[in-house]
Amino acid sequence: MAEETVKVFLDSNVILSGFLADKGAPRIILDLLSLDLPFLSGLTGQYNIIEIERNLENKLPEVLPVYKEYFPKLGLKIIPLPSKEEIKDYKDIISEKDAPVLASAVKGEADYLVTGDKEFLKVKKMRKMPFKIVMPREFLFAIGRVKAEEKQ
Repeated sequence: MAEETVKVFLDSNVILSGFLADKGAPRIILDLLSLDLPFLSGLTGQYNIIEIERNLENKLPEVLPVYKEYFPKLGLKIIPLPSKEEIKDYKDIISEKDAPVLASAVKGEADYLVTGDKEFLKVKKMRKMPFKIVMPREFLFAIGRVKAEEKQ
């Protein structure tokens, strides 16, 4: 029986936190993705990459070379920038700067959107999304339960 792949879309703050910390849920998620496990597929958006690199250039330029060296090892599928048409459906439920993240996760057909931004958690209450919006630690618990259930 073929294993189902869980598609996880990582928000910028999760990727940055994972790179900057040597432990914690964001780091564990990045470590898992770097293992190229058959049941886990990582995604992020081109919009997120632009945001990450802008933040690193402005606030932590010394980290940028390390990021550029190790980011490809995560094997993330990069979702192209969403169009204005794709973004407009989300501007009424989240800030304009975060709408492209939601649109990218939808476009990537994610199962989970993992974020440390509590603004996204409000979206869960306002509209049903085609993926679960979770904090990094919640994601780790969720995939642990999924894998345990598959073994039974």
